[in-house]
Amino acid sequence: MTDASVNVRYMVNDVEASIAWYTGHLNFALISNHAPAFADVRRGALRLLLSGPKSSAGRPMPDGEQPGPGGWNRIHIIVDDLPAEVTRLRMAGVRFRNETVTGPGGMQILLIDPSGNLVELFQPARG
Repeated sequence: MTDASVNVRYMVNDVEASIAWYTGHLNFALISNHAPAFADVRRGALRLLLSGPKSSAGRPMPDGEQPGPGGWNRIHIIVDDLPAEVTRLRMAGVRFRNETVTGPGGMQILLIDPSGNLVELFQPARG
């Protein structure tokens, strides 16, 4: 493999809304837009695949189960100033799953994208 990027696929309900959310709130850059089926966005080494219900990834499994958004798996984005990011995102109307949690490794909070997928913002403890 020559590509140093990490690819993660999120199932989304609305590709256009997801593009707007990730590029508008979390500084992802649009790579391609094939809405309503698919788009991909990039932030650093992360390529996030946004697959709508009309994408090939949205097709039912052999047992009939339909892939869909949500769950507890999430991408993890490190930030320098979590309180400032939380304030900025709250002012922009972004939904949160919880309040900031602090532990020995740092602080974290969960955002909810337009389809119900989670994004974790994390500020490492300064040591």
